[in-house]
Amino acid sequence: MSETLPSVGEMLAATVPMVRTLNLEFREASPERAVLCLPDQPDFHNHVGGPHAGAMFTLAESASGAIVLAAFGDQLGRAVPLAVRAEIDYKKLAKGPVTATATLGRPAAEVVAELDAGERPEFPVNVAITREDGAVTGEMSIVWTLRPQS
Repeated sequence: MSETLPSVGEMLAATVPMVRTLNLEFREASPERAVLCLPDQPDFHNHVGGPHAGAMFTLAESASGAIVLAAFGDQLGRAVPLAVRAEIDYKKLAKGPVTATATLGRPAAEVVAELDAGERPEFPVNVAITREDGAVTGEMSIVWTLRPQS
């Protein structure tokens, strides 16, 4: 487990009510990857008994937010992380608990260098959603920005 796990998990749970609503569980949160789990909860099932697409979207978006906080938390005094756009592909039927694993699509140092140069950097975060047997049930690509504070 990463040393940043409690602070990132607590920060997301405190600032994003949907994280608490869905009872998302933080398994790992580091600048290299973030792993969150959506427990199997009947209140969030769809018409075929698996997790609702909206719940899986929120899980994946939350995993992307966790890695953004872990990778760029030291920049929060001068920039606000914001999601710009997202695309999700539902690949297979999900049943039971699902896990989202997020990775940065660009080196963090490149993003910070753009911020240092006075730019508003954008960077992708890639997320794989898997079920307990390891099968990928969905994939999300979400583009984030660090908006400089004025």
